[in-house]
Amino acid sequence: MRIDHDGVSLHVAEDGNPDGPVVLFLHGITSCTDTWNWALPDLVATHRVLRLDFRGHGDSARAPGTYAFNNCVTDAIAVCEQVIGGPAVLVGHSLGGGTAAAVAQRRPDLVRAVLLEDPAIMQGAPEAADGEPNALLTVFGMMRQMIPMLQASGVTVEALVGILNDSPGMDGRPFKESMHPDAIEAMAAGMLRLDSSVLDPVLEGTLDAVFDGHSPMPVPGIVLAGDEAKPDTIVRGGEKALLAQHSPHIDVRVVSGAGHLIHDSLVYRDVMRAALQELLAAN
Repeated sequence: MRIDHDGVSLHVAEDGNPDGPVVLFLHGITSCTDTWNWALPDLVATHRVLRLDFRGHGDSARAPGTYAFNNCVTDAIAVCEQVIGGPAVLVGHSLGGGTAAAVAQRRPDLVRAVLLEDPAIMQGAPEAADGEPNALLTVFGMMRQMIPMLQASGVTVEALVGILNDSPGMDGRPFKESMHPDAIEAMAAGMLRLDSSVLDPVLEGTLDAVFDGHSPMPVPGIVLAGDEAKPDTIVRGGEKALLAQHSPHIDVRVVSGAGHLIHDSLVYRDVMRAALQELLAAN
């Protein structure tokens, strides 16, 4: 389905039981609704499952002007108001996790609970160990240059999957050795349907902060943080400390050995699946 918000046409995929409790999935930057395909078989019999493509991503329209983090928050609120009409469980990764956290703060009436996968809740640019820039920034810089060329070349999703399969991930191994095949396909599909200028505020250091780490997140929730030894993990000591101080009811769990892409990982996806099942059973 499509909805209009702020003059932008947004794509929302809908699956499952129309009478069941609602789960809204929110993807990370450069991704799309396809990244959540793996979760559908577990949920469609019992839940109404919605997946939003943020503006500039997937099958949603490109936005006029520049992109802002706050646009993602207001787009998600629009889906909750126009499509759901009541509280839902929000599941978000990275940009989508930060969006879900911000929605929970601003509109707790629309949120039953949250599952946040290494969410972008940092107060500024993401960092790695010792205050160095997060490794994701290097990857984003490469993607900003490469994606327009890939799109102009007419490369297919299948051909791009072949390229990505043998491309090195953060650990130096080819993606095909560390990521699920559906995750690699979703990555390729997302890249070919992306307005790469969504990355500009991140690369320029002008991305607006939407989550207030010094205020509570007034809903139940689980945060899955990557291992701080990994250069692409976003949720680090500062974020954990703020959550512990202001949202002690939020269960922060470090996924030892995992980086930023927990649900994409051959090893760690089941950690994400188990946390989702646990959260839905309780909420």
